[in-house]
Amino acid sequence: MSHVVFLNSSRIGGGPLSVATTHAVQNPGALIFGPDGRVVDIDPTRLPPSDTKGPGRPRLGVTAREVTLLPRHWDWLAAQPGGASVALRKLVEAASRDPRAERHAARDAAYRFASAMGGDEAGFEEAMRALYAGKRKKFHRQLETWPPDVAAHLEKMAAPAFGSDDED
Repeated sequence: MSHVVFLNSSRIGGGPLSVATTHAVQNPGALIFGPDGRVVDIDPTRLPPSDTKGPGRPRLGVTAREVTLLPRHWDWLAAQPGGASVALRKLVEAASRDPRAERHAARDAAYRFASAMGGDEAGFEEAMRALYAGKRKKFHRQLETWPPDVAAHLEKMAAPAFGSDDED
């Protein structure tokens, strides 16, 4: 899912961040939402032109951060083929492919978007309870009075949160 831009309760655009930024700059007061449901805070005056590349080699997207583990965990990681970094990447990849992880991520993203755009709407609390309880039909019923663009985007975001076995 790409970025989406809302002005008040109307969806005015979407796409990659550069496209969403253009929509937001042209419509003061617009909000850009990322695929994770969070509002994207941008400063359009600080964005580089999209056709220029900086000097040096391309970024690979690797981020170094601190990990705190017990000594026995470090021992286990050190004994893995490829070392700690390879073992941790494999564990993270396996966990991120778990269908439950996708459901949880979709549910949390939908909640963040709903809180920002529909927190004052009728049935907000009931809709969120239904979302987290896996009650698809009840969730959709609670959105019937919401602004159409907000409800439609929220339903799209929440769709992966409901399993085939979820019902009222």
